[in-house]
Order: sequence, then C-alpha cells, then structure tokens
Amino acid sequence: MNFEFATATRIRFGPGVVREVPGLAGKLGHRVLLVTGRSADRARVFAQALEAAGLAPYLFSIPGEPTTEDVLLGVRTAKQGGAQVVISFGGGSAIDAGKAIAALLTNPGDLFDYLEVIGRARPLEQPSAPFIAVPTTAGTGTEVTRNAVLASPAHRLKVSLRSPLLLPRLAIVDPELTYDLPPTVTASTGLDALTQLIEPFVSCRANPMTDAVCRDGLRRVGRSLRVAHRLASATNAASPVPSDELKTARADLAMASLFSGLALANAGLGAVHGFAAPIGGMFTAPHGAVCAALLPHVMKANVRALRQRAPENDALCRYEEVARLLTDKEHATAGDGIVWVRELVRELEVPPLRSQGVAEQHVDELVQKAIQASSMKGNPIVLTAEELTEVLRSAL
Repeated sequence: MNFEFATATRIRFGPGVVREVPGLAGKLGHRVLLVTGRSADRARVFAQALEAAGLAPYLFSIPGEPTTEDVLLGVRTAKQGGAQVVISFGGGSAIDAGKAIAALLTNPGDLFDYLEVIGRARPLEQPSAPFIAVPTTAGTGTEVTRNAVLASPAHRLKVSLRSPLLLPRLAIVDPELTYDLPPTVTASTGLDALTQLIEPFVSCRANPMTDAVCRDGLRRVGRSLRVAHRLASATNAASPVPSDELKTARADLAMASLFSGLALANAGLGAVHGFAAPIGGMFTAPHGAVCAALLPHVMKANVRALRQRAPENDALCRYEEVARLLTDKEHATAGDGIVWVRELVRELEVPPLRSQGVAEQHVDELVQKAIQASSMKGNPIVLTAEELTEVLRSAL
C-alpha cells in the first residue's frame, strides 16, 4: 500500500471560528486582498472585523464561476495594493480564484504558464502568498484541495491550476456562515459534496485515510441534507434565531463538505466530474447542479459496467456500502443507493441538464471532452463512449 495525503497547513472547524481570522491573519501580513463572491455585501461585516484588528482589506469580487480573466485582474489588483495576504470569503468560486491569485503573486510569468490543457502546465516553484480560505457554503471542499478550477471562455473549457503549493495556509470552516443559505444553494452545494464523497470512495485511487472521511461524510449527508433543505425552505425572516435542528444539520453538511475536499484531493474523482468540467466550460451552469443531475446516472452506469466486465472489482462492494451509509439500512443494495440518490435529487428540485442549455446536439462533443478529462482517471472502471453517451442523454 502506497499513498499520499496532503491538505491545508491548518484547519479550524466549529461555530464561531470565523471570529479568529483577524488575529490569525495579522500574523501573516496587514494588507489583505479579500476575495468575495458575486455578493460582496455578505463579506462587509467580515471586512469590518479585519479593519478593527488593524488590517487593511480591500475587496475583489468574483461575479460568477472564476475565469482566467478574473484571476489576471485579481493579480493586478493585489500587486497594485501591495497585498501581503489573500483571504477568500465565499463559495468555491471565490476560494478557487483566491488560490490562483495567491500563487501568481509569488510565481513569475503568466497564468497560462501553469494551467493544464490550455497552458504549458509548468509546475509552480514558489510557495503561494499566505492564503486563508473561509467557505460560506457547504459543498465544494476547495478550502482543502490543491487545485483551482478556472473557466477559459475563449477555449470553452474549465481547466485546473494544480499544485501542492496551492493548499491554503489556513482553512476556517464555520457552520454559522451557512445558516442562512437559501434552498437552491443548499441543494446544489450539498449534492456537490455528496458527489465528492461517493466518487473518491469508489475511486481506483481510494486509500484508508480517504475511506475514513468518506464514510463519515456520507453518513452526515444521509441524515442532514434533506433536513437542511427543508428548514431553508421554511425559514421565517421574523424568527432569525436558528433552531438546534438547523445548527446540527448545517454542522453536518459543513463537515461533510470539508471531508469531501480532503477525499477528492487525495483519491481523485470520476465520471461525474469528468462531464462537469466540459459542461461548465461550455455553459453557464452551476457546478453543483450539474453534478447532481449526473450523479444517479453515472452510479447506475458504473454499477452495471462493473457487474458486466469486472465483477471482482472492490468498487461493487463499495457501492453497496454507499447505499448502507446513505439509507442507514443494514441490507441496502447498490441499486437501493442509486434509487436513494435519484429520489434525493428529485426532492431537492435539481433541474435536468437541458435547463442549463445542454441539448442533443452537444452530446458527442461533451462525451469526447469528458473522455479526456483528468477526473476520468479515478473512475472505478473505464466507461465506453456509448455508456457515457447514455449517461449524458439520461441526464438531459
């Protein structure tokens, strides 16, 4: 047995830990580039806390999923302001952008020197500028991964900047920041985390450490995603105090998201993300919703292919275990797990891919791009072009 496990230098988890950031950031530098998502308003209280601690933050907003142009602008902004520390406060888009900006502050040359697929894929040589990740959603786990996913509109692709040097100096995971997430975000991010727990668990690169976090994370999603979505849908603005039930569910999902990032960073992903990358590059589709629409169909295709061509593969037993962990039923089968996921996707009202603009005329191109995607290397069995075509058509 031979494996590696890498993650952020330090992880702080728990309700209220976000209030530790000003003091911790001040030890790394005083001029802060604060990278936020589309709505910078959510970060204003956080920015005020940084200012009160004697730091000088200036906001840089990412309007959608991060692009190469966003990162290049962010690097110029950071250099002009003399940024010593980069802090991302937001969802996966803000964190991925912040990772890339921090890396380019200390490594010479252009972003395309280091990008995979569309660039020269040179390795980063210098540690990134000090980077702190503060996720405000519970789904991507990117606060503990070693890559930043960026869209290149010119190439109609999503590609990665990938290096162990991208791992954050500090990951702050505070469930309180997710208490007010709306139902749609709760669904898409929660299902993204679920996908990122299932795919590493059945991956051909799984190892005992990733297995442990996947098992725990799957239990948490199984008992809490429906609860969090229901409570988000029923939120009463006149009663802003969160219930104990909401606190428990949100803590479960924040932990599951963190564990999904630890797992994917060290065991890889699979066919769901093999499709998600080219779909995200060609369409303005939310990543979590794309993964959710694909997940039950990929599970079904993998289980069928394994039974037909590799019945001795341990991944079949793992799909059985996934079903038991999610359903909390001792004798659940792989088929039961697929049904459970399909019903969850339906209950959480995840739209099919056609609602994101994907149509029959895109199928062949997306299948060919998916076959070449790096995430496919972790899939437990090589799916044929015909099998992938069936998956995509089923998800339309």
